Amino acid sequence: MKKYFKRFRARTWAGVMALTLAAQVWAIDPFTVRDIRVEGLQRVEPGTVFASLPFRVGDQYTDDKGTAAIRALFGLGLFKDVRLEVSGDVLVVVVEERPTVAQVDFVGTREFPKDVLTKALRDIGLAEGRAFDQALADRAEQELKRQYISRGLYGAEVVTTVTPLERNRVNLTFSVTEGEPARIREIRVVGNQTFPDSTLLGLMELDTGGILSWYTKSDRYSRAKLNASLEALRSYYLQRGFLEFRIDSTQVALTPDRREISITVNVTEGERFVVSGVRLEGNFLGREDEFKSLITIQPGEPYNADQVAATTKAISDYFGNFGYAFAQVEARPDIDRSTNRVQLVLAAEPQRRVYVRRINIAGNVRTRDEVIRREFRQLESSWYDIERIRRSRDRVDRLGFFRDVNIETAEVPGAPDQVDLVVEVTEKPTGSLQLSAGFSSAEKLALGFAVRQENAFGSGNYLSLDVNTSKYNRTLSLTTVDPYFTIDGISRRLEAYYRKSRPYEEQGGNYSLATMGGAVRLGVPFSEEDTVFFGIGVESTEIQPGTNIPAAYLAYAERFGFRSTAIPLTLAWSRDDRDSALVPTRGRLQRLSGELGPFADARYWRANYQITQFVPFTRQYTLGLNGEIGWGDGLGGRDFPVFKNFYAGGLGSVRGFTQGTLGPRDITGATLGGAKKIVLNAEVSAPFPGAGNDRTLRMFAFGDVGNVFGQDQTPSLSDLRTSVGVGVAWISPLGPLRLVFAQPVRKEPGDRIQRIQFQIGTSF
Repeated sequence: MKKYFKRFRARTWAGVMALTLAAQVWAIDPFTVRDIRVEGLQRVEPGTVFASLPFRVGDQYTDDKGTAAIRALFGLGLFKDVRLEVSGDVLVVVVEERPTVAQVDFVGTREFPKDVLTKALRDIGLAEGRAFDQALADRAEQELKRQYISRGLYGAEVVTTVTPLERNRVNLTFSVTEGEPARIREIRVVGNQTFPDSTLLGLMELDTGGILSWYTKSDRYSRAKLNASLEALRSYYLQRGFLEFRIDSTQVALTPDRREISITVNVTEGERFVVSGVRLEGNFLGREDEFKSLITIQPGEPYNADQVAATTKAISDYFGNFGYAFAQVEARPDIDRSTNRVQLVLAAEPQRRVYVRRINIAGNVRTRDEVIRREFRQLESSWYDIERIRRSRDRVDRLGFFRDVNIETAEVPGAPDQVDLVVEVTEKPTGSLQLSAGFSSAEKLALGFAVRQENAFGSGNYLSLDVNTSKYNRTLSLTTVDPYFTIDGISRRLEAYYRKSRPYEEQGGNYSLATMGGAVRLGVPFSEEDTVFFGIGVESTEIQPGTNIPAAYLAYAERFGFRSTAIPLTLAWSRDDRDSALVPTRGRLQRLSGELGPFADARYWRANYQITQFVPFTRQYTLGLNGEIGWGDGLGGRDFPVFKNFYAGGLGSVRGFTQGTLGPRDITGATLGGAKKIVLNAEVSAPFPGAGNDRTLRMFAFGDVGNVFGQDQTPSLSDLRTSVGVGVAWISPLGPLRLVFAQPVRKEPGDRIQRIQFQIGTSF
């Protein structure tokens, strides 16, 4: 049989030309394909080519099928040239692959980390290992410019360099000239009559520059910040009765040199309306009086959109307590323009009552589902209860294992009376090396560290090894806590410890106080927020004599010996209804603990009460108040043991003073602590400038008052030490960090001052 050879090809220089050229193939008589070969492949799998062909071996080949084959292969985006050759009844597919991107690099980028730009290019299809063409490079340039424009760098220039490599690969280098950012020269609000420009401009996240603009970049234009500013402007008016306020237009003008921006916001205030009354309509389950108690809108006050939204949400949530997860509550304003008064009509339709079919948990890579589920008070196959769901969310958040906890309600298809709860958690590192440090003239640099795992192996159990390497106070402590020792939620705490303290160099002496012991404690939950703890321990304390030993230590040792054993019995109560363990914004924490040592050598009692209250001023600002009082005495005519004294000073107490150095001192200058303790703290926290509403990074200002007193002293206000200061709190990968600068206000000669202190893992 005589063989013949005919060839036709289609070339393209851009994807849009592929179809045109494909139509220009040489016509060939139809034939049955006996074999198909692919030539020119380097990285692409042959199966990819075969899967794109509209025919197989044994099929009849036609010109239309050839055109469709070329179109399909070009559509893969992997080839820059495709040819079909026919040799007898064998079809040969000859391809030329596009080069592969070997490396993407950036030069001159200071505004963005390289990984951010790499991700932006990956989103448009340009990444290492992918096929490359010039059109993709052009798109990459435009995307990089868009990224810079979003930061106010309108003059940024991008030049792409393509470097060919062996094996049909290329390196891409994007050289960026960022230029100077465009600054906001002017912001104007046009149409305002009730409020001055200064008030309205102060609401905006954008401004014309200030002291902190180098950090906050508030004078750089950003569409997202402009939208947020406009929303703040709208909210401000709607909170003050301007029901029909609107923003008509916004103009953003860029100077020819692309260095300065002017923003003009045109508004129409409308009339100011006062609420004349609130009326309920619809089905309120026969509980109208209960729902009316949720209304915070008062007749005679200006219309306030925030109050209306809060009332609507409160009513909707209250329906949720009765199983109505999809209750619809609408606030309809009935406006009387002749008197500028508005009556609000709250219309409610409970819809249908539902129960929870399933609770699904997502986002917990390490933590076991059981750890989250055992905190839930909303159960599967039970009626939907918004209060139980809210309480469950707070309990999961208070575990301290997650950065964010959110619960969403999802309808079940085909089951109108069922819903699923989706619990989304974002885990945070729970294993940490926690550090503390302080600087003082006495101790110079004091260091401490703790190796802790708050969620050991995802079980919810707590393990810690605390070590204090201070030259004068050394501690070794091992603690484990099982929060669900029993299925009913009884917790068990086991601890063993060794502590040794010695005097400061300036005091002289080489005596020390060493305590070794262990304890077990059980925590029994009596309600959702209340837990009672029962414990027993055993410890041995040795006063190791040396030069300049305090007289109080010698006096105690002469009466009861240099070594004392104690069997302390503990009884404690805790109530915690805070919304978060790491960054609380509302709620209260109370702890009352008592310790009784009726047996062995040391016989005493001591009690301690602490209350911490968090009050949200706004969504961003939170007031924290803390008070602590401790008291102790001896039993059976014995003195209160000196090694059971309370201590104050430092982080967690009165900041600005060296840790544990307040209170009575011996004639040698040694700090003895005391049998009575009073500490008061006040702290206002706010978002860190430039961090938005990020809960993990905040700044705060504080005031501390406190001291400790001896067994025979009467606490007095004149003896209390006070300090004020500022600090930063950060939920870092190593744990909660607090860095403070404190200035003692009331101090006495001999007090050890420590103005800069930081610690990871402490709150107040």
